[in-house]
Amino acid sequence: MGKVKIKKKAIWIDMTPMSDVMVLLLTFFMLTSTFVKNEAVKVLTPGSVSELKVPENNVLSILIDSRGKVFLGWDKPGDMEAALSTMADQFGVSLNGTQMKNSRSATNIGVSMEDMGAFLSQDAAHMNDYQKDKGVPTDSIDGGMSEFQLWVKTVTDNNSDMKLAIKADEKTPYKVIKKVMSELQDMNQNRYYLITSYKKVEE
Repeated sequence: MGKVKIKKKAIWIDMTPMSDVMVLLLTFFMLTSTFVKNEAVKVLTPGSVSELKVPENNVLSILIDSRGKVFLGWDKPGDMEAALSTMADQFGVSLNGTQMKNSRSATNIGVSMEDMGAFLSQDAAHMNDYQKDKGVPTDSIDGGMSEFQLWVKTVTDNNSDMKLAIKADEKTPYKVIKKVMSELQDMNQNRYYLITSYKKVEE
């Protein structure tokens, strides 16, 4: 007696639900992700049990590395350009259109106004390498305000909603942090955030 051959049927799987889920997950991660800025120097912040979050908008970040070099960062390129234009006028520094355009690529500014032209002539890939050993000067000019103070004053004058946040390395000398805070207090800037790494309280 001959064998009965069973007709094979092609298996069809509906992938529509899976593709819907993948699109939803992708959309969720795109909308909730926050991108880390490529800062001029790497800073390892000290631990803290505080859960107070720094605002995401209108923040002037004061970055202090382990050697005490000071860098300034903005969350909006437009604020940086406005402050840079004012500072260039105050110091008599002439910046061309290309250099002003390059300022939008700078994640931080950490040079004196004297070096600003050379700094902004670098391409985006080499800006951080150029400035990492310099920093914004905190020494007073002719007994007046320091360049650091002038930057802060210019930024806060241009945007009254601007908030200050200090992000210092855990190995930064205390005297440097104290000097930065003292210069802010001299300007009546007594409210600022101290950025730390969250550390749970051990039971």
